[in-house]
Amino acid sequence: MGSLFSRVYDAAMQPLEATRFKQVRTELIGKAKGRVLEIGSGTGINFPYYKNAIRVDAIEPNPSMSKRAGDRLRNARVQIQVHETGAEALPFDNDTFDTVVATLVFCTIPYPIKALAEIQRVSKPGAVLLFFEHVRMEPFLLSKSQDLLNPLWEKVCDGCQLNRETLTLIKESGIEVTKVKAYYAKLFLYIEGLNMEK
Repeated sequence: MGSLFSRVYDAAMQPLEATRFKQVRTELIGKAKGRVLEIGSGTGINFPYYKNAIRVDAIEPNPSMSKRAGDRLRNARVQIQVHETGAEALPFDNDTFDTVVATLVFCTIPYPIKALAEIQRVSKPGAVLLFFEHVRMEPFLLSKSQDLLNPLWEKVCDGCQLNRETLTLIKESGIEVTKVKAYYAKLFLYIEGLNMEK
């Protein structure tokens, strides 16, 4: 399933990527500076947007996804190293990164609380943490629809949880949320935060 998902992912996302998502990624990735960690780089959709980073370490546990990032990796304007590993046990020292980026990935991480703890461990004090995620919606009928669709969605979309309350998890992890912007009836959230767990 993971291999099939990787083949269709870019095509399925193209209508959104060509419009609003391009604007969001430009703004979000433009704020990534210094030594950067990207969580779940997938097919490398963020790679062309990095301009201000010194170096990017991108993690991606699905080899089928990372293989499809080849052209974007070769054409990147900054140095990017892809690591085939998950977010729950990051292979980096404490206090390594100035910025962490995660876009449309926390829905698929099996243990998001562990991943958020690891992000804080490997980030420097005061590091900037940048997220763009789809979340459980607030209106009851919409959130209930997400709950009903989730079992099928998870199977079709490589483990993606349609109804995960990622903003709540981020806040409860100890990250100081400094900015939130909502898109598409609050289905997608742009989140900026600071690593305060030191």
